[in-house]
Amino acid sequence: MNGDPEDIRGWHRLDAATTTSGLLAEGDFARLAAIGVRTIINLALADSPGILPDEGARCAAVGIDYRHVAIPFAAPEDHHFAAFRAAITAAQAPVHVHCVMNWRVSACFYRLHREQGMAPAEARMLLNRHWDPLTSDHPDAAAWAAFMAR
Repeated sequence: MNGDPEDIRGWHRLDAATTTSGLLAEGDFARLAAIGVRTIINLALADSPGILPDEGARCAAVGIDYRHVAIPFAAPEDHHFAAFRAAITAAQAPVHVHCVMNWRVSACFYRLHREQGMAPAEARMLLNRHWDPLTSDHPDAAAWAAFMAR
């Protein structure tokens, strides 16, 4: 969409009310507020490399609600997905969901989209824009492939 901050790492607009990305930088919170984002959900761990400290305060400073659903990259579980789903359901739209590389986010949305009845090919196309745990050589890819298959 016009005005989207597409230079944010891993930027992806899923629809008019949902955007995703990897890491956010200092000025990105104001930029997201400027395009109307009302909620940011962070799926990375608080100590993930590159995550800014005090994201909640940064969001509050620009009028954005903040939710943190920490999903360990090496061990995603069903309760993490349930927390993600609950955060998405409760979020005021437009919502922006991020992690470090948009890998956690894209895998969670893949699973949510499939749960909501999206065709497998369409859900996989959205996922593959950022990564594919089925073909990735990342050591934790198998855990994510299993997470998505549930």
